[in-house]
Amino acid sequence: MRHNDDPNYQPLFRTDKVTLSLRGRQQGEQYFFEGGTAQMPGIAFNSVMTPISEASAPPVLPSGKGGIGNGLYSTHIRMLDGIDGGNTGVMVLHDGRIRGGDAFFDYIGAYSSANGRWKGELVNHEHTPSRGERPVFGGYEVGIGFSGTYTDEGAVAEATALAGKRSIRFSAVLKKLAEA
Repeated sequence: MRHNDDPNYQPLFRTDKVTLSLRGRQQGEQYFFEGGTAQMPGIAFNSVMTPISEASAPPVLPSGKGGIGNGLYSTHIRMLDGIDGGNTGVMVLHDGRIRGGDAFFDYIGAYSSANGRWKGELVNHEHTPSRGERPVFGGYEVGIGFSGTYTDEGAVAEATALAGKRSIRFSAVLKKLAEA
Protein backbone atom coordinates (compact mmCIF):
# COMPACT_ATOMS: atom_id res chain seq x y z
CA MET A 1 0.00 0.00 0.00
CA ARG A 2 1.19 3.51 -0.71
CA HIS A 3 3.23 5.05 2.09
CA ASN A 4 4.47 8.18 0.29
CA ASP A 5 1.82 10.92 0.37
CA ASP A 6 3.62 13.06 -2.25
CA PRO A 7 1.27 13.15 -5.28
CA ASN A 8 4.32 13.60 -7.57
CA TYR A 9 5.81 10.27 -6.44
CA GLN A 10 5.03 7.47 -8.89
CA PRO A 11 4.58 4.09 -7.19
CA LEU A 12 6.29 1.03 -8.65
CA PHE A 13 3.05 -0.50 -9.97
CA ARG A 14 1.34 2.86 -10.81
CA THR A 15 -1.41 2.17 -8.29
CA ASP A 16 -1.70 2.82 -4.56
CA LYS A 17 -2.47 -0.70 -3.37
CA VAL A 18 -1.44 -4.10 -4.72
CA THR A 19 -1.31 -7.67 -3.54
CA LEU A 20 1.85 -9.45 -4.63
CA SER A 21 1.91 -13.21 -5.23
CA LEU A 22 5.48 -14.46 -4.95
CA ARG A 23 7.44 -17.69 -5.13
CA GLY A 24 10.93 -17.82 -3.76
CA ARG A 25 13.98 -19.86 -3.02
CA GLN A 26 16.97 -19.53 -0.75
CA GLN A 27 20.44 -19.58 -2.29
CA GLY A 28 23.18 -19.22 0.31
CA GLU A 29 22.21 -16.29 2.54
CA GLN A 30 20.07 -14.62 -0.15
CA TYR A 31 16.40 -15.12 -0.97
CA PHE A 32 15.19 -14.78 -4.58
CA PHE A 33 11.53 -14.01 -5.25
CA GLU A 34 9.52 -13.64 -8.44
CA GLY A 35 5.87 -13.15 -9.15
CA GLY A 36 3.36 -10.45 -9.92
CA THR A 37 0.05 -8.86 -9.04
CA ALA A 38 -3.49 -9.32 -10.36
CA GLN A 39 -3.89 -5.52 -10.37
CA MET A 40 -1.22 -5.26 -13.12
CA PRO A 41 -1.30 -8.51 -15.16
CA GLY A 42 1.78 -9.18 -17.25
CA ILE A 43 4.09 -7.07 -15.06
CA ALA A 44 6.78 -9.21 -13.41
CA PHE A 45 8.19 -8.53 -9.95
CA ASN A 46 11.65 -9.83 -9.00
CA SER A 47 13.42 -9.31 -5.71
CA VAL A 48 16.67 -10.40 -4.10
CA MET A 49 16.71 -10.14 -0.31
CA THR A 50 19.87 -10.30 1.76
CA PRO A 51 19.73 -10.41 5.56
CA ILE A 52 20.97 -7.25 7.27
CA SER A 53 24.14 -8.00 9.23
CA GLU A 54 23.60 -7.81 12.97
CA ALA A 55 27.36 -7.38 13.53
CA SER A 56 27.27 -3.58 13.32
CA ALA A 57 24.10 -3.13 15.41
CA PRO A 58 24.48 -0.71 18.32
CA PRO A 59 23.47 -2.04 21.74
CA VAL A 60 19.77 -1.83 22.58
CA LEU A 61 19.00 1.08 24.90
CA PRO A 62 16.49 0.94 27.77
CA SER A 63 13.15 2.67 27.24
CA GLY A 64 10.95 4.29 29.84
CA LYS A 65 7.24 3.96 30.50
CA GLY A 66 5.01 4.71 27.51
CA GLY A 67 7.81 4.50 24.95
CA ILE A 68 7.33 4.64 21.21
CA GLY A 69 5.08 1.85 19.92
CA ASN A 70 6.50 -1.22 18.20
CA GLY A 71 5.52 -1.29 14.56
CA LEU A 72 6.20 -0.87 10.87
CA TYR A 73 6.74 2.79 9.94
CA SER A 74 7.14 4.62 6.66
CA THR A 75 10.10 7.01 6.67
CA HIS A 76 10.35 10.31 4.81
CA ILE A 77 13.76 11.96 4.93
CA ARG A 78 14.54 15.55 3.96
CA MET A 79 18.08 16.88 3.82
CA LEU A 80 18.90 20.08 5.73
CA ASP A 81 21.57 22.81 5.45
CA GLY A 82 20.93 23.52 1.77
CA ILE A 83 21.54 19.97 0.53
CA ASP A 84 18.97 19.06 -2.10
CA GLY A 85 17.48 15.64 -1.63
CA GLY A 86 15.50 13.22 0.43
CA ASN A 87 14.37 9.64 0.47
CA THR A 88 11.55 7.32 1.52
CA GLY A 89 11.64 3.84 2.97
CA VAL A 90 10.30 1.63 5.74
CA MET A 91 11.52 0.93 9.24
CA VAL A 92 10.58 -1.55 11.96
CA LEU A 93 10.86 -0.30 15.55
CA HIS A 94 10.70 -3.12 18.08
CA ASP A 95 11.74 -3.09 21.73
CA GLY A 96 14.63 -0.67 21.23
CA ARG A 97 15.80 -2.09 17.87
CA ILE A 98 15.66 -0.38 14.46
CA ARG A 99 15.72 -2.38 11.22
CA GLY A 100 14.84 -0.80 7.90
CA GLY A 101 15.73 0.15 4.39
CA ASP A 102 14.88 1.57 1.01
CA ALA A 103 15.91 1.07 -2.61
CA PHE A 104 19.58 1.92 -1.90
CA PHE A 105 20.26 1.67 1.84
CA ASP A 106 19.60 -0.55 4.84
CA TYR A 107 19.68 0.72 8.41
CA ILE A 108 20.28 -1.05 11.69
CA GLY A 109 20.16 0.70 15.03
CA ALA A 110 18.89 1.16 18.54
CA TYR A 111 16.79 3.75 20.37
CA SER A 112 15.39 4.69 23.76
CA SER A 113 12.11 6.49 24.33
CA ALA A 114 9.97 7.87 27.14
CA ASN A 115 7.48 10.68 27.75
CA GLY A 116 7.06 11.58 24.08
CA ARG A 117 10.81 11.90 23.33
CA TRP A 118 13.15 9.44 21.64
CA LYS A 119 16.81 9.26 20.67
CA GLY A 120 19.18 6.73 19.24
CA GLU A 121 21.77 5.78 16.73
CA LEU A 122 21.93 3.72 13.59
CA VAL A 123 24.32 2.56 10.91
CA ASN A 124 23.36 3.31 7.30
CA HIS A 125 24.79 0.92 4.70
CA GLU A 126 24.50 1.30 0.91
CA HIS A 127 23.39 -2.13 -0.40
CA THR A 128 22.80 -1.01 -4.02
CA PRO A 129 24.96 1.66 -5.69
CA SER A 130 22.89 4.80 -6.19
CA ARG A 131 24.72 5.69 -9.44
CA GLY A 132 24.48 9.41 -8.86
CA GLU A 133 20.81 9.40 -7.90
CA ARG A 134 21.51 9.96 -4.19
CA PRO A 135 25.29 10.15 -3.77
CA VAL A 136 25.00 12.03 -0.47
CA PHE A 137 26.98 9.43 1.52
CA GLY A 138 29.38 8.61 -1.33
CA GLY A 139 29.13 4.86 -0.81
CA TYR A 140 30.35 5.06 2.79
CA GLU A 141 28.80 3.18 5.67
CA VAL A 142 27.84 6.00 8.01
CA GLY A 143 26.90 6.37 11.65
CA ILE A 144 23.86 8.49 12.42
CA GLY A 145 22.67 9.95 15.72
CA PHE A 146 19.14 11.31 16.15
CA SER A 147 16.64 12.74 18.62
CA GLY A 148 13.02 13.84 18.37
CA THR A 149 9.46 13.34 19.52
CA TYR A 150 6.75 10.70 19.02
CA THR A 151 3.02 10.07 19.34
CA ASP A 152 0.86 6.98 18.82
CA GLU A 153 0.69 7.79 15.07
CA GLY A 154 4.40 8.29 14.37
CA ALA A 155 7.54 10.25 15.13
CA VAL A 156 9.81 13.03 13.95
CA ALA A 157 13.56 13.36 14.42
CA GLU A 158 16.54 15.45 13.42
CA ALA A 159 19.71 13.52 12.72
CA THR A 160 23.37 13.98 11.93
CA ALA A 161 25.26 11.51 9.75
CA LEU A 162 29.06 11.32 9.81
CA ALA A 163 30.27 10.49 6.27
CA GLY A 164 34.04 10.64 6.01
CA LYS A 165 35.03 14.15 7.15
CA ARG A 166 31.53 15.56 6.56
CA SER A 167 28.60 15.83 8.89
CA ILE A 168 25.23 15.82 7.12
CA ARG A 169 22.02 16.88 8.84
CA PHE A 170 18.54 15.74 7.89
CA SER A 171 15.05 15.42 9.29
CA ALA A 172 12.90 12.32 9.28
CA VAL A 173 9.15 11.84 9.61
CA LEU A 174 7.91 8.36 10.55
CA LYS A 175 4.28 7.35 10.05
CA LYS A 176 3.04 4.20 11.74
CA LEU A 177 1.65 1.75 9.17
CA ALA A 178 1.06 -1.34 11.34
CA GLU A 179 1.58 -2.65 14.87
CA ALA A 180 4.40 -5.16 15.41
